[in-house]
Amino acid sequence: MKYSIYIVFATALFISIGSNAEPAKKVLIIVSNMIDMGDPDKHDARNNLWEIAPPYHIFLSHGYDVDFVSPNGGDVQFMMDPLGISSYTIKYEGFMDKAKNSFAPKQIDPSHYWGVYIGGGYGPLFDVANNKDLQSIIAKIYESGGIIGAGGHGAGSFANVVLSSGQFLVKNKRIAGFPNSTEESKSWAKQGSLLPFFVESQLNKNGAIAQNKQTLENKQDVVVDQRIVSTMFLPSAALVAKEMIILNK
Repeated sequence: MKYSIYIVFATALFISIGSNAEPAKKVLIIVSNMIDMGDPDKHDARNNLWEIAPPYHIFLSHGYDVDFVSPNGGDVQFMMDPLGISSYTIKYEGFMDKAKNSFAPKQIDPSHYWGVYIGGGYGPLFDVANNKDLQSIIAKIYESGGIIGAGGHGAGSFANVVLSSGQFLVKNKRIAGFPNSTEESKSWAKQGSLLPFFVESQLNKNGAIAQNKQTLENKQDVVVDQRIVSTMFLPSAALVAKEMIILNK
């Protein structure tokens, strides 16, 4: 009888402790609602699947839950075919279910997240980079000790983030974003003429030490500086997620 009472008491205590425990913090992936750049030729501005699906898989495989947020919430679109790990995470890890039911910024409590990741595609330059609610979320997560990660054009999403000190988040930090030289050589956004800004130029304008093909020994390098993890091009997107996890240990 005494043993049974002890078991009941211990179980109740365990349930009580569990219910009051702080929930494990998650990772927030910011995506764009853009489909095209608004020009007559409808140049593609959708999110780049290969810069978002692999990091999502890395976060999940290390035990972290992931939420998506976009400027308008709801459905978001992706470019690139679902190959390799992108196919896997879509089929087995619920990637599309979460991404296409993204939260709106007002639904996000920054205290629930230890990190933010933003991938490329041109869309974030149009609807994330100057969204005050999303910029505030990024600043709050960083100032609470969180980690910011980006691939490609994703770095442009936080180039304009201002901290509570009034200083730009990127000031005096080495950050790798999509470089001017590549932008100017590609027709994807008419050599950049359709863009609101160039990522490398905007980073430098706001005090960052923007990295490019001349400053990096390998153009696929991942750059880590003061809890900001970044890379210029899509092949290293998964490595950004891995470095974020290492910093969070």
